[in-house]
Amino acid sequence: MIRVLLADDQLLVRAGFRALLSLQEDITVVGEADDGEAAVLLARELVPDVVLMDIRMPRMDGLEATRRIAEDPALSSVRVVVLTTFELDEYVFEALRSGAAGFLVKDTDPADLLRAIRVAVAGDALLSPGVTRRLIGEFAARSKAPEAAPAGLADVSGLTEREREVLALVGMGLSNEEIARRLVVSPLTAKTHVSRAMVKLGVRDRAQLVVLAYESGLVRPGWLG
Repeated sequence: MIRVLLADDQLLVRAGFRALLSLQEDITVVGEADDGEAAVLLARELVPDVVLMDIRMPRMDGLEATRRIAEDPALSSVRVVVLTTFELDEYVFEALRSGAAGFLVKDTDPADLLRAIRVAVAGDALLSPGVTRRLIGEFAARSKAPEAAPAGLADVSGLTEREREVLALVGMGLSNEEIARRLVVSPLTAKTHVSRAMVKLGVRDRAQLVVLAYESGLVRPGWLG
C-alpha cells in the first residue's frame, strides 16, 4: 500500500486528490497539511511514501518544506512530488534541486498523477508526465549556480568514466532501458551503473542525478536537440 500525504492550502484541491486516490486499491491518503510547516511535521510523524507538495503555501512554502524533508535522515524513504499551477513555474528546477523526486501541474490527467506517485515510490521517477526534456534544460540554463553545493550532492570526479557517461545519459532523460541500448549493455548493467553513481554522489533519486548532471556540466540544454 502506497501511503500519501497531501500538502496544499486549498481544501478543495486536497479533497479532489483524496477522492481520486481513495479509489485506488494500492494507494491510501494518510494525512493532509494546509501549509509547509504542517507538512514537515506530519511527514516526520507519519513517514509517508509520497508527499504531494504544493509550492505556494502560507507560513512555509513547498520549497522549504521539501528541503527540510529531503535533509532529514529519518525521512530518506519519503519521495516529494511538487505540485505547481503552471508548467513553466520558475520554482520547478529549484524544487528538484531541493530534493523533490519530480513535479506535475495540478490539472494533470488523473492517470498521469497516479503514475507519478507509483514511479516516485519505485525510485525511478525522473520528471512528472507532461514535462519535456527541453523544458528541464531550460530551467537548468536559467537557474543560478548555488552558492554552496546542495546537501548530499558531491563532485563527479569520483565517478568512473562509464559512470560519468551514464550520469550524462540520465541527465538527458534516458531510462535504464534506453541507456542499455545506447551503451550496448544489458538493462541490469545499466541499472547497476546508475545505482552506483547515486551511492557515490549521495543523491536520493534520479531527479537529483539530473540536477547534478546539469550543474556539473556533463549535460547542457543545447545537447537535447
